[in-house]
Amino acid sequence: MNKIEFLEFLHNGENSKVEFKNVNVSADKLAKEVVSFLNHEGGYIFLGVEDDHTLSGTVIDKNLEEWVVSICRDKIDPPTNPTLLWIRDVEPGKDVFAIDIAPGISKPYAYIKNKNEEYYIRVGSTNRKASREELQRLFQASGQLNYGLKPVYRTDINSLDIRRISEYFNRILGDESLSWDDTSEWEPLLRNIDIMTEYRGQSVATIDGLLLFGKDPKRFLPQSGIRAFCYPGTDRDYATHADEYLKGPMVSLKAQNGTLVEPGLAEQAWDFVKRNTTKTAFLDGMQRVDRWEYPEHVVREAVINALVHRDYTIAGTEITLTIYADRMEIESPGRLPNTVTVEKIKAGFRYMRNQTLVNIMRDYGYAEARGMGVRNKIIPGMLEHNDTEPDLIAEEDRFIIRLWKEKQTPSPHESSSLFDGAS
Repeated sequence: MNKIEFLEFLHNGENSKVEFKNVNVSADKLAKEVVSFLNHEGGYIFLGVEDDHTLSGTVIDKNLEEWVVSICRDKIDPPTNPTLLWIRDVEPGKDVFAIDIAPGISKPYAYIKNKNEEYYIRVGSTNRKASREELQRLFQASGQLNYGLKPVYRTDINSLDIRRISEYFNRILGDESLSWDDTSEWEPLLRNIDIMTEYRGQSVATIDGLLLFGKDPKRFLPQSGIRAFCYPGTDRDYATHADEYLKGPMVSLKAQNGTLVEPGLAEQAWDFVKRNTTKTAFLDGMQRVDRWEYPEHVVREAVINALVHRDYTIAGTEITLTIYADRMEIESPGRLPNTVTVEKIKAGFRYMRNQTLVNIMRDYGYAEARGMGVRNKIIPGMLEHNDTEPDLIAEEDRFIIRLWKEKQTPSPHESSSLFDGAS
């Protein structure tokens, strides 16, 4: 980093990736700052800058580097090794010491105080202790916690839809040797596949078990299900064509011959789309072909992607499916897991936040077998349908797949700019 780059940081001020401290900051305070950056997306801590952004500067000193290294080794667990560099003569005789912290790959990181661990996260330009829910998300993002395997208090085998479970073993897995007359035979089997678990000596449903096979998942998991909207225009408004809660288990119930008896969430979502969009018909030779505004296999894949990959540690908010006049958006709560980016997803990178959900939805044929539904179905499906490419939007607390109804025409200003720049 050179002087010009630093001055731009100074001009923009503190934010989620930049912190200014004077050189007299305490070791404990600095350790908390480093931990909060490690648990977030990394960033810079600049020593030698006052709260009012004036430079107090610091003296180039090997001991300062050793002091920071010692803090990162002894007061942070797991230890970290940030990049340390000097920015010389930012103002005459005033140097700034920069601590460049990469996003942590072993989250969550803890600040060690009297042999106790405290976890901090970055929120805007400040840090604070992580709440219980935020700490769960950090552990889940690191792969150290499978949230879906947690027991759900006050549930039992009667909280699960045995018809769907029976279908899963008999029709989906092809095991017809099981007897379903005695529930005592089912519970060990369901514990083996993480649909149930033991809690205080009793067999109870897991979070994943309720999401997949629960009779009424929303009773115990308010964040389950899908909230579906349809707006007449291109923005959210008080006036809606439709506003529905899509509830129930993820998987459908079918008869032995494959006829749909009760829909799962993916089927409910597609039914909502059909009721709130229009279709056209054309002849392909002598065959009539119906064409929906959005292709069914793409919508299903986007919905399934949200269902199996969303962050269920975030309570109080559902997946949303929103239809506008010009587009559809499927929004999944929670940021992408560690190291996952939109570019990696487009390239076919596979990640599984909720392994049990992915496995069982794959057994049903809902989820793409190779785990590359965005690359293999959603993007090519929309290009073939109407020559549009979906927008994949990763934000701090949500991931959005945006499907366009038709190809967007550049605005007159954009068209003019393109024309003016042509040679």
